[in-house]
Amino acid sequence: MHGRLAALPATEGCLDLEQVEKMEGAGVIDLDSASAGKEIAKLREFLRSSMEQADALLADRFWSGEDVVQLVHSRAWVVEQLLLLAWKKLVPFTNDVSLVAVGGYGRGELHPHSDIDLLILLDDSIDRDFLRGQVEAFVQLLWDAGFYLGHSVRTVSECAEDAAGDVVTVTCFMESRLLAGSMELENSLLKATSTDQMWSGKTFFAAKFEEQKQRHERYHDTAYNLEPNIKEGPGGLRDIQMISWVARRHLGAETLHGLVQHGYLSQPEHSDLVGGQHLLWRVRYALHLLAGRAEDRLLFDFQRQIAERFGFKDSPTSLAVEQFMQLYYRTVMRLERLNESLLQLFQEALLTNGQDEVVELDPDFQARNGFVELRNEAVFRDRPVALMELFVLLAREETLAGITASTIRSIRDHLYLVDEEFRCNEQVNACFLQLLRQPEGVYTQLRRMNRYGLLAALIPVFGNIVGRMQYDLFHVYTVDQHTLFVVRNLRRFAYGKYKERFPHARSVFKRIAKPELLYLAAIFHDIAKGRGGDHSELGAVDAEAFCAMLDIEPAERDMVSWLVRHHLMMSQTSQRKDLSDPVNIQEFAEQVGNTRYLDHLYLLTVADIAATSPKLWNNWKNKLLWELYLSAGDALRRGLENPIKRATRIRETRAAALSRLIRRGAVTERINNLWETLPEYAFWRLSPDQLEWTTESVVSSGNGERCISMRPVQPHGVSELLVCVPDHDGLFASITTTLDEMGLDVMSARVLTTKDGRSYDLFQLMDQHGDVVNPVDAAELVRRLEAATRDGKPRAPVNRSMPRRLRHFSSNPEIRFDKDPDGDGTVLHIRCNDRPGLLSRIATAVFSQGVQVHNARIATFGERVEDTFLISDAEHQPLTSGARETLAESIRNSIEEG
Repeated sequence: MHGRLAALPATEGCLDLEQVEKMEGAGVIDLDSASAGKEIAKLREFLRSSMEQADALLADRFWSGEDVVQLVHSRAWVVEQLLLLAWKKLVPFTNDVSLVAVGGYGRGELHPHSDIDLLILLDDSIDRDFLRGQVEAFVQLLWDAGFYLGHSVRTVSECAEDAAGDVVTVTCFMESRLLAGSMELENSLLKATSTDQMWSGKTFFAAKFEEQKQRHERYHDTAYNLEPNIKEGPGGLRDIQMISWVARRHLGAETLHGLVQHGYLSQPEHSDLVGGQHLLWRVRYALHLLAGRAEDRLLFDFQRQIAERFGFKDSPTSLAVEQFMQLYYRTVMRLERLNESLLQLFQEALLTNGQDEVVELDPDFQARNGFVELRNEAVFRDRPVALMELFVLLAREETLAGITASTIRSIRDHLYLVDEEFRCNEQVNACFLQLLRQPEGVYTQLRRMNRYGLLAALIPVFGNIVGRMQYDLFHVYTVDQHTLFVVRNLRRFAYGKYKERFPHARSVFKRIAKPELLYLAAIFHDIAKGRGGDHSELGAVDAEAFCAMLDIEPAERDMVSWLVRHHLMMSQTSQRKDLSDPVNIQEFAEQVGNTRYLDHLYLLTVADIAATSPKLWNNWKNKLLWELYLSAGDALRRGLENPIKRATRIRETRAAALSRLIRRGAVTERINNLWETLPEYAFWRLSPDQLEWTTESVVSSGNGERCISMRPVQPHGVSELLVCVPDHDGLFASITTTLDEMGLDVMSARVLTTKDGRSYDLFQLMDQHGDVVNPVDAAELVRRLEAATRDGKPRAPVNRSMPRRLRHFSSNPEIRFDKDPDGDGTVLHIRCNDRPGLLSRIATAVFSQGVQVHNARIATFGERVEDTFLISDAEHQPLTSGARETLAESIRNSIEEG
């Protein structure tokens, strides 16, 4: 683009052009004159007020629904008139200096808070001190008037030197546009920085392609992030610009429509590309207005607001924000497809030098330079099953790099063939099963099938979850992306990858006879999200119906359906129930039924949790699931008719801990004296290792009454804290408040009271990074607890500001009570939104009602917390109905005050 922008209909009323002309007519300001300061101040105020008036008018027009393309170009036009006024008032005309628009402004595109990219171009022969004062005054004036500048001052030679060494710079100059000064100087710039002169087509493409690859890696190679960057992320505006830059360099195309004229895009594809850009521009314009700054991240702060502004409404099955984000994700998915296809076409044209290597693969497909393509355009039309056969071929032939752009287009053009007859075709379903049985490439090909629309066409219910987000902090990816990541994790288990992160997965996977059944369960486990009802139950029905068309045994079909129906059971059991209680293990084992189901469920659960969020899987969750897996496996092998009794667990725990302690030189008499004070349930709630460590800590402390000790349990990713001090009312609240003050997360708590009136509380903790507490913080915690547990006075709950992400989720706490199966107390369940100091607030509310805490399980799922406490009244009896109501009200009030 060259030259100045033209006024558009949307610019009407944005600027007082008569006043602009009047100020221009007054001539250049003499910076050495006595009146220069007043004149500049008057000009600055005019620029500021004019821009504010124009922005306000354009914002009103945007929210009223005017075309964002018109508004983006109109804002660039307004800015241009004001820049030219400032330039003419401060910089006398000379052929040696030019004002040039570059970057996005060079394209004539300006969102409300976009940077205004300017190049002040100097002739090589000019003395740099010439006009220095005027240029500096020009730049200072614009900053003072509120313009966001990205500017540089360079000679033509300096521009050429920078462009030769940096592809980003040369791209910026490709979009330059003369605003004021010498056209001859601008032409010298274009000639000196021409990509024909310094970047060959092949080198330019390779550099831009690598630049995009690195940019995508910063966003985990997915557009489906919880708070996506609409400019830099995959499928974002930068990807569209990437297409434009390569097209300009390779084809000389000034607009995206040039790709249609040169045969690189079909007209429908061009419509998708332009339509996608239009939506992203709308979202970006709205983001800038709502944020009041240049913001390209679609943060939670703005997602709900934009959804409402764009007219989305809550429905019975999905929130307005979820509908809006699904539109966004589906749009960027289409843009990703187009970006991939176009760049591959450019790659084929630029990097092969016309010397194609073609290898026949079978009657329908051949490899061209390592990419699969159709041998003739009628293959899919004549043999629709070839749509599936293509992906089996790709999985089987490891040397193939992918699919040619023309064949990708052909896949999309022939998706209409995937009808009910196609889905019921035995060959098609045999191909799908064959794909899942391949030793390599399963995840890669399923991802391709999803990207090209074939997976949703083959399994229509899968289409419902494509681009579907869940408005929470627990699920970082869209449902379809999460589903494919579950498959990817299962494939990693098969290969034995990431052994440090998944230390037990490979050994369990070796026992899986037919991994394809696991992959089927993964594909269907969340397929019913967003349909209302229990997605596990609905998904199990879908899985059973699909598997009925596959050549698998009825028992295998039943297992896939069972896995989908119960895919949350192991995770919920491990995080919400006390795994030291044999009763809970027996109940879980009875639900699973056999070790084959247990193996499959364990692997699916680990893969599912790890695919939900990069930060969700940790050593603690690994420890919980593995403990449950081992315990349930023992119960199943022992026989469900022979459940382990608590008495047996108590006897085994005591014997194991005592043996270890004696070997370490502990005195048996002192051990027995301590153990006689512990309640019986301590010996089945504590593991042998925990009983050994706590006993050794207390008997060796040298202080019979007090022992506060910490240790890292590195394999489990937690630190354990023992607090053995004289018990008093509010002790649990004081401890949790101290932990909250130090920003430590409580994963579980064993709250015991000895017969001689001491606490014997064991906490499992993580720091704010999800790791063990470092030695310095551990020492500081012990010091603080020594003080906090001595005076017997309750501590005030922690008050800290709410993290940004948590502010956008609000709901009433859900509080319910259950009867303790042992009859000794009451089980309290709390589900609420997380917030700083939550546990200390709950503990303070419990203390205020004279309620005792005996056990705690803490589980956090994104912004949601699900805590379970075993409580009793002061007499160690279950709470009465009235006491429950009073306690629930106290907890609600305490949480809301936070």
